[in-house]
Amino acid sequence: MAQAKTLTPAEIDQALAYIDKNRYARRNRVMLLTGLWSGMRVGEIASLKVGDVINANGTIKAEVRLTAEQTKGKHPRTVFLPQKLREELAAYVQLRKPLKAEHPLFVTAGGKGFTANVLTQNFFWLFNRAGIAGASSHSMRRTFITNLASKGIGVRVLASLAGHRSIAVTQRYIDVNDDMKRNAVELV
Repeated sequence: MAQAKTLTPAEIDQALAYIDKNRYARRNRVMLLTGLWSGMRVGEIASLKVGDVINANGTIKAEVRLTAEQTKGKHPRTVFLPQKLREELAAYVQLRKPLKAEHPLFVTAGGKGFTANVLTQNFFWLFNRAGIAGASSHSMRRTFITNLASKGIGVRVLASLAGHRSIAVTQRYIDVNDDMKRNAVELV
């Protein structure tokens, strides 16, 4: 099976531009950015509850603690949310009031929480309709890992952020590109 496509900055902009022109723009934007900026798997994004990301005082948490039931490997882990993602989540949450901690964070048009399969299909069609060939829901996670690797983040940190128990798995996610090689030779 081929690996998921790593998205270029232009393709990310293309996907965001497509999202902005369609229904549920804020929700879809935040779901995409959650994958791109946190490295969460699509099933983890689908499993998020309001209480996973919002503090009791209404602020967005800097760290999301995923339970074993929410992760692929059934190992609890902490996901760190960058400030720019927390700002996007805050804007999204403003649209979803009133909220209860046990409610799904992201809901379908019918008001139900997404399943991993439905969210996977949502991203497939989003990328397809945005004209981004070969992208899938896993592209966001692969892009997250590759982008951090290109900025010099070590593979052990990447493995921890991705929730991988083996750095060999993480290394398979890293897509080497010409910019990374150009930057590398400049370090000589």
